[in-house]
Amino acid sequence: MDLIGQFGLFASRGVRRAFRRPYESRTIWDQVEKAGWQSLPLIAASGFALGVVLTLHTRGSLTQFGAAALIPAVQSLAFFNEIGPLIAGLLVAGRVGAGIGAELANMRVTEQIDAIEALSIDSFKLLVIPRIVACAIVLPLLTIFMDTCGLIGGFLVENRISHLSLTLFLDRAFSQVTWTSVVPPTLKTAVFGFLIGLVSCYYGYTTDEGSAGVGRASTNSVVVSSLLIILADVLLVKIIFFLYPDSAI
Repeated sequence: MDLIGQFGLFASRGVRRAFRRPYESRTIWDQVEKAGWQSLPLIAASGFALGVVLTLHTRGSLTQFGAAALIPAVQSLAFFNEIGPLIAGLLVAGRVGAGIGAELANMRVTEQIDAIEALSIDSFKLLVIPRIVACAIVLPLLTIFMDTCGLIGGFLVENRISHLSLTLFLDRAFSQVTWTSVVPPTLKTAVFGFLIGLVSCYYGYTTDEGSAGVGRASTNSVVVSSLLIILADVLLVKIIFFLYPDSAI
């Protein structure tokens, strides 16, 4: 219970400080580049592979029922609604979350944070807020990129097997897609990003276990943020279905 209380206080402190000047825009941009741009290869490879695998699996099932023409639509809806947001969130939690936790924990252990505070600089505002904001910004963008890579992988498989043209593939893929199938699921990843940044910063910024705490902070950042993403996904899906019943498939 103490951990939950401390985390709650840390989260409320982060939300309050995020809207106070100065906004550290330069630091936020640096973190956006580190969390977003450097994650593109992992997101691209994962999205492409998932698109290929999903198409191969759905083709085997739908072909038996004479519904091979629905493969592009099934793939696009699956990616936009759930696969893209959830997998992108978990991948970012593994890559970015571990890095933030280890980086801040190392700064705490080597007394760099204490040195910053000795200069009368708000270390929380300088180190924590930019990382939380950056994660919340980049995750929806990375999700869109993963969805795109997934569709590319699916198209290449369909083109190789059935010689389906790009125009016809896109026409079928987006025939059942509405804005409620894309926008709410994509925007919910901003919550995932907020959770990743918050959890990772908490474990890194508050560590007090010496050098051993660096590895523990990195591990806890990944495990806890991944668990919270899964739990938040369940809740957010229910909210989206309640607000937009047409988005349920």
